Amino acid sequence: MFDLVVRGGTVVTASDVTRCDIGIRDGRIVMLGEGLPPGREEIDATGLYVLPGGIDSHVHLAQPSGDGIVMADGFESGTRSSLFGGNTTVLPFCLQQKGQTLREALTAYHALADGNCLTDVSFHLIVTDPTPGVLGQEIPALVEDGYTSLKVFMTYEGLRLHDNEILATLDAARTSGALVMVHCENEDAIRFLIGKHEAAGDVAPLAHATTRPVAAEREATHRALSLAEIVAVPIVIVHVSNREAMEEIDRARKRGVKVVGETCPQYLMLTADDLDRDGWEGAKYVCSPPPRDEASKAACWQGLEQGIFDLYSSDHCPFRFEDEAGKLNEKGKTSFRWIPNGIPGVETRLPILFSEGVMKGRIDLPRFAALTATNHAKLYGLYPRKGTIAVGSDADLTLWNPQDRRVIRNDHLHHGADYTPYEGLEVQGWPVTVILRGRVAIRDGVLQGRPEGRYLPRARSPLTSGRQGQDA
Repeated sequence: MFDLVVRGGTVVTASDVTRCDIGIRDGRIVMLGEGLPPGREEIDATGLYVLPGGIDSHVHLAQPSGDGIVMADGFESGTRSSLFGGNTTVLPFCLQQKGQTLREALTAYHALADGNCLTDVSFHLIVTDPTPGVLGQEIPALVEDGYTSLKVFMTYEGLRLHDNEILATLDAARTSGALVMVHCENEDAIRFLIGKHEAAGDVAPLAHATTRPVAAEREATHRALSLAEIVAVPIVIVHVSNREAMEEIDRARKRGVKVVGETCPQYLMLTADDLDRDGWEGAKYVCSPPPRDEASKAACWQGLEQGIFDLYSSDHCPFRFEDEAGKLNEKGKTSFRWIPNGIPGVETRLPILFSEGVMKGRIDLPRFAALTATNHAKLYGLYPRKGTIAVGSDADLTLWNPQDRRVIRNDHLHHGADYTPYEGLEVQGWPVTVILRGRVAIRDGVLQGRPEGRYLPRARSPLTSGRQGQDA
């Protein structure tokens, strides 16, 4: 007998849309077909879309953020919010601080996550101190242990790597089979523009956008791709915000560079004008890269539709607004320079793309499944265990009601932030029931007990291993 049967729904994968029942046993999908025998538990999915549980592969939780600054979400609230948004797996970042080994950073991060996750999780490693020991010993050993992705920054003093350090890190990734994600902004150009703005007394939140112009992102994107080309290694360009950076990705692909592009809801829905709201309200929208203009929004939609972007992630990086440890900290109230960079979005990522993408005809349902789950699983070594609806896969499912119309209100969300940048946005379509490894975690919008998330070691990416993604 099945433990659970999801009956009568429209089942969506990255390749197909079909009507069938789903039979689940021991947390995995064991049968797909019509008229399946009864299960111990049944869900009537008539009129609903049944999609793979969302995978958000770009999430910041409980991350050190500077003296006196505290991120609004730890693992408990962050994964709860993620689950309510239709996600069953998130990939947060483990930040190596200067002077710290990667193992030390992981030990501390696992201690924060263990027992506190309501979704499955897996970590990316942020490399800020690429010592010979880190590059030659730790990275190869950690990749073998299932930590198969790294991130490097080209901006933020204290985090950024210089070109020689990026090259060395890319080379360590090449020899070990790790996949590297890159935050592309030119720190020297940004610091130059910050100095000009401060000298002129231009320190309101909007200055955050004008000191991080498109050219600074475009140049860094070109440079990152050139460095990857030199080392002959694939890379992921994260949170792309504009057409010019998209064109760099397209040109690099035509040269034979293996590159994956990612964009986020803020670049589809917000503009720099949001940073220019009355008073200090614009601080709510400070993130990097910043939102651009209407033309850039249209370009990012085209990137999702036409395949420049393979990933759609939230870059959930939440801080409270009315808080001395958040956006309006003592320094943050005096200059854009001290406003913590980042906005919440893990719970609203999927509803925004479903409403603005699927329901408005920009993308179809299989493309939605690919952008929000399947491509993430394949790229980061979790496929086919995660990211699809197939026999043998984890029974991670999200049931969507396409007729459910809601207005996004922060009071209705489950993150730790005291605001959402999408307050008042009306969306059509909402994930009403979420199943994690065969257990109903959310039923008709109500949390069922306390789901127990697991940590997921991962296989090497097929981009770096030359193999298809496999069960981790």
